[in-house]
Amino acid sequence: MSKVFFDTGISLDGFLAAENRSPANPLGDNGPAIHHWMFRQKAFWKVHGGEGGEEDGPDGIEVEQVFARTGAHIMGKRMFEEGKPNWPEDLFKTPVYVLTHEKRAPWVQKGSTVFYFVDEDIRSLLKKAIGEAKGKDVRIIGGADTIRQYLDAGLIDEFTIHIAPLFLGGGIRLFDRIDISKVKADPVDAIHSPWVTHVKYTVRK
Repeated sequence: MSKVFFDTGISLDGFLAAENRSPANPLGDNGPAIHHWMFRQKAFWKVHGGEGGEEDGPDGIEVEQVFARTGAHIMGKRMFEEGKPNWPEDLFKTPVYVLTHEKRAPWVQKGSTVFYFVDEDIRSLLKKAIGEAKGKDVRIIGGADTIRQYLDAGLIDEFTIHIAPLFLGGGIRLFDRIDISKVKADPVDAIHSPWVTHVKYTVRK
């Protein structure tokens, strides 16, 4: 049975993205530093069909597991607009559903990534994504508002936060404005490296 999860990085002061975000400045001022741990991993470059990285280890296993388990992605319009000019071809390797009021034809990339632009209820969209995931899991990839919508609706089963050892001082916090009366999380595991701390939770139903 498919699970619904999110897996995202934040700064020590809780920001998913920094100030001054734009397609020309993805994740804002110094925001990409949240993910430097990932770019160090050979596994990250391997899953994208290339070579690079400096190390193999527990951090790389985290990268491999996320890509291996995911059969479909859901993201918000702002994340798509900010990421599109910067993402390589076939980054996600699954169907990607973009929540937007804009009507447009699917964007078919080389490989297995197809972006679908949908304007519908998050529950009905999730059912569609689960069907397309073919037994794998569905990742709610972001941004923060899309993740919060699925959390508040009780549709997230588990999540992992990758906490980078830096402060951004401002921007978009992951858990701002969540309904704390509806969201309860239990820690499952924590993995530490010099570059990042991975903390895993299940969501109490």
